[in-house]
Amino acid sequence: MFLYWILAAGLLGLLGWIWWQAARNPETGRRKSEARSAKPEARSRESVSAGRETGGGAQGPAATGRNAPRVELNLPAAGQGREAGVGGPERTVTSQPTSNRLAGVMAEYASLKGAGSRLQTNSPGSAAAPPSPETEALPSPAEGFPRPVQDVFEAQLALDRQGISCGSIDGQLGAQTRAGLRAFQQSQGLPATGELDLPTRERLSLTAPACTTYTVSAADLARLQPLSSTWLGKSQQSALDYETILELAAERGHAHPSLIRRLNPGVDWARVSPGAVLQLPDTTRPEPADKAAYLTIRLADKVLEAFDANSRLLAHFPCSIAQRVEKRPVGTLHVAVVAPNPNYTFDPEIFPESAEARRLKTRLVLPPGPNNPVGVFWIGLDKPGYGIHGTANPEQVGRTESHGCFRLANWNVEYLAKLVWVGMPVSVVR
Repeated sequence: MFLYWILAAGLLGLLGWIWWQAARNPETGRRKSEARSAKPEARSRESVSAGRETGGGAQGPAATGRNAPRVELNLPAAGQGREAGVGGPERTVTSQPTSNRLAGVMAEYASLKGAGSRLQTNSPGSAAAPPSPETEALPSPAEGFPRPVQDVFEAQLALDRQGISCGSIDGQLGAQTRAGLRAFQQSQGLPATGELDLPTRERLSLTAPACTTYTVSAADLARLQPLSSTWLGKSQQSALDYETILELAAERGHAHPSLIRRLNPGVDWARVSPGAVLQLPDTTRPEPADKAAYLTIRLADKVLEAFDANSRLLAHFPCSIAQRVEKRPVGTLHVAVVAPNPNYTFDPEIFPESAEARRLKTRLVLPPGPNNPVGVFWIGLDKPGYGIHGTANPEQVGRTESHGCFRLANWNVEYLAKLVWVGMPVSVVR
């Protein structure tokens, strides 16, 4: 009996000691229990936060240190817009194609940037870290270069910079633009659809801003002069130069005058003064690395193309051909002469359709200039009277209207002159 009371007293003492320890630190047990139960929930919250903020791929970057866990991103579903990317409903992307996934991330980045937000990568359990240098330098889709073209105007411009002309740049998907797209697609091994489709956009990049500025000078205004409406009047001018600043600007920008007007809505073209600043398409072309090996002119397509020795496309230009079928030379010709800023000899016998020509009894020599009938360059062929040359009316290139020669826009024949050489073969095919 005595032993029983000793054991009971010891047990009571032990229980009293446990109660005393708990009384000294009553929060310890509860905090440990809550911490253990909170761990899965904390990891879940971190995964959702990373999906909204990192802007990475299907797997986010390592959080901190070599052994940090990988975090799965929850990107917005296609078509959900900015709300889904920032705070709306989300779904985990597991099998979305790479290009679509990248587009979604870029769209999310653009929406966050527009709202003034900063992209952040959060380490699990740590404060928000500043953006990494790679994230900070990521360009906006509308600002970064190079980038895929976004519309027909940019496609025309990107092609033109590569020596693939769509005629006068106008932002319209016409026959010459489709022909330029087909030439580019064939050179890239793509289906030649003539459409500005997704595979073409992915290959056709704009490498610099679309437009540049041009400041009108006093010399630009001094060279302007009206163009006579008669052959005799033209022969008596000091030069067949530009008539207006709009015409000058359109040729510098390889563009249709209507596009130049749209780019400069506040300009009074009848009262342009020295120092006026114009917006023009930036059509800077790199200098050719070497001469072409041969030219091909396809009469049915009204196209002239230059190729290197490996049959790689170097230039593609729409051209006008002879109105009369018997005046169209078919076969192999050769370049005989290359002459910049040529004059033009008007022979009345070649223009029987002209009432003035029928009255004139002598030939006339017309001075050089962009409004000369053969433009700013003459590339003569070894068939007498035939050549490749510029024109005073670039918007009309691509028609069947010449007397036998092949007409190009002035800016295209000027570029072609850098590729050709005396003796070069020129194949004319139907």
